[in-house]
Amino acid sequence: MRWFPVLLIAVCTLLLSGCPKKPTTVPEAPAESTQPGDSGATSGVGEGQVGDAQALPGAGVAVGAGPAGVATVIYFDFDRSDIRPEFASLIAAHARHLAGAAATRIRLEGHTDERGSREYNIALGERRAQAVRRALMLQGAGDGQLTTVSYGEERPAAEGSDETTYEKNRRVELVYGR
Repeated sequence: MRWFPVLLIAVCTLLLSGCPKKPTTVPEAPAESTQPGDSGATSGVGEGQVGDAQALPGAGVAVGAGPAGVATVIYFDFDRSDIRPEFASLIAAHARHLAGAAATRIRLEGHTDERGSREYNIALGERRAQAVRRALMLQGAGDGQLTTVSYGEERPAAEGSDETTYEKNRRVELVYGR
């Protein structure tokens, strides 16, 4: 009778560890919008981007060394880390740029809105950054070119407590360096 709980735990552990994770897929779709509420701008400059982008530690290259005219922010839905279809071409452009420039390094900074605990938001920001990392690697970027960091809710793009503000804060920023 003492072995039954141990057996039950072992069986549950085996069942749970055998469940595959849902793969991240990035469907091919044109980028309609790169910013919530935006009507097709792809420059990545303007309202919705916050903070001073900084080069990676030890970098000798100016920030913004990414593909010209391509946005450097990817937005996410509430409590989600899967990449929305409208950002597929943006990710493809960055992946092509990285594949053609092996010395280029990029930091993927995951962010969330203020809802949720600090710990949860750090984890969600990390999942978002990792989703973008996987998508870039699937399209040709090298593992050594990419680093991820999660700021959670600590570095908001916009201040406020409404849905428009939340949309701007749920993002991954691509920061280029060398």
